[in-house]
Amino acid sequence: MPDRPGSETARAGDSDAPQAPPRFRQARRLHIAGVVQGVGFRPFVHRLAVRNDLSGWVRNESGEVYIEIEGSAAGVTEFIERLRSEAPVLARIDRLEVEDVPPRGATGFRVLESLATEGRLPVSPDVATCDACRTELFDPSDRRYRYPFITCTDCGPRYTVIEAMPYDRVRTSMKVFPQCPACRREYTDPTDRRFHSETNSCPECGPRLWLTDPEGAPLGAGVDPIETVARMLADGRVVAIRGLGGYHLACDATDETAVRRLRSRKVRDEKPLAVMVLDAECAAGIGHLGPVERQALTGSERPIVLLRARADSRLAPSVSPGLDTIGVMLAYTPLHLLLIERVGGPLVMTSGNRSELPICTANADALDRLSGVADAFLMHDRDIVARYDDSVVRVMAGAPVFIRRARGYAPLPVPLPVASPEPLLAVGPHLKNTFTLVAEDTGFVSQHVGDLENAETLDHYREALLRFRALFRIEPRVVARDLHPGYLSSRIAEEMGLPTVIDVQHHHAHIAAVSGEHGVEEPVVGVAYDGTGYGDDGLTWGAEILLADLRGYRRLARLRYAPMPGGDLAARRPWRAAAAGAARHCRCGLRPGEG
Repeated sequence: MPDRPGSETARAGDSDAPQAPPRFRQARRLHIAGVVQGVGFRPFVHRLAVRNDLSGWVRNESGEVYIEIEGSAAGVTEFIERLRSEAPVLARIDRLEVEDVPPRGATGFRVLESLATEGRLPVSPDVATCDACRTELFDPSDRRYRYPFITCTDCGPRYTVIEAMPYDRVRTSMKVFPQCPACRREYTDPTDRRFHSETNSCPECGPRLWLTDPEGAPLGAGVDPIETVARMLADGRVVAIRGLGGYHLACDATDETAVRRLRSRKVRDEKPLAVMVLDAECAAGIGHLGPVERQALTGSERPIVLLRARADSRLAPSVSPGLDTIGVMLAYTPLHLLLIERVGGPLVMTSGNRSELPICTANADALDRLSGVADAFLMHDRDIVARYDDSVVRVMAGAPVFIRRARGYAPLPVPLPVASPEPLLAVGPHLKNTFTLVAEDTGFVSQHVGDLENAETLDHYREALLRFRALFRIEPRVVARDLHPGYLSSRIAEEMGLPTVIDVQHHHAHIAAVSGEHGVEEPVVGVAYDGTGYGDDGLTWGAEILLADLRGYRRLARLRYAPMPGGDLAARRPWRAAAAGAARHCRCGLRPGEG
């Protein structure tokens, strides 16, 4: 770090000339790495320094934070102790380095301009509306009263609006909305919680909301579109709603006819539908809510949480047919909060797509692909840079476990127990795909991509991969793929033309992933009852007990091979496997374990 930092953007209590350092004055220079950009970290540091009567400065540099503080020994100590315990809710401190430096006799505390140099910058995920913004949203005296895009440095979109790093408004989809004078004052005031809030806006300058019919013609001119949508939902209509990472399809979750209509149009016959409610108390009326489930529901990530359904719930039976669980999430954007508050009850809030296709993000795309599904479209003009499904978790053995990792969590970096000697890409499986870019001992896991079974999802995969490579500045030299030669993800790995391709057996990958998650490097006995996976003997494996570590495995035991008429299709159509079992002793010419 240079001795004299660059130009400043804000200061407090500064004088023209530095004073001689008083006796007993101390100074420290701090270097902080982690998720500390775009999360309100600099204004937090400014407030903490002023509270402890410290002088100095704070600056972002390549996604990390550098601080110099000067003042009394007690003030310096208190500042360093509070950095971790009072950090902004979206921040994550991975490393904190402190060194002694000579006092300069400076006065005032400055927030300096960011320095952008080559480096890998963590990207914050989108998170739910914070309590402070929620209070303003429903306060008639606030200038953002009922404004559906209210945000601050503690909440709102991040990953879905960022076009490039470092995270500044000019590199986001918010750049087309110049801030009005009132928003600009907040943005440049280090004592304001909207200081450098890159999504800062208000009704005067920000994104706008409108409602159309399936042909794109405006509906409800001169009427609050949220009021109109609430009435439509109460009448049993299906509405497409543009959110953070794409469209949702919504209907009244207590109206059996409406839910069946949504299922029929979406071509989703059996899979359960997620339900959105206003708060945890409403969720408790739908499913059994333990302390771990409550914590998962109410965290800033706001995932869908699978709950054990209540028999006395008012939900329509078709929401989760034949299951004793229900997927519930809390309203996580100001738009959702306003809508659910007006409706006054739970809403089905499922991905805005036809079955097996990626969710729609652009307004024109939604009108094209969902015109036969939705009766109306609630749109806004803040572009969605990245598709982003809702995350899904389930509590098992007293801890939340991911079913789908996306909004609220991705693309936060994941520490790895072993460093990769080369930049690496793991292309992921064919079904329920995510991919991972690895640099040294850090993995950047993508949001949920989906099943790679159509051109649209494959295009989504390629777009997300290009975005990750650009955001995190990782150009892989090694690619890891599934052993199955027919998986589209495996073909993508081959097409990349990288010098090193590593084939990984599907069930070994599952066991190694669990070992890596828990930092276990020594051999383990792993049980993988995961259905189909291509084996190293050319047959389909499905129920394996392996002696495995992170490098390799030995097969200890398995279930007996059985015929699979149609190959992988037998895994999706269980009657085929049942028919093959019944005919096991006939001479059908079918080898066990293959189609």
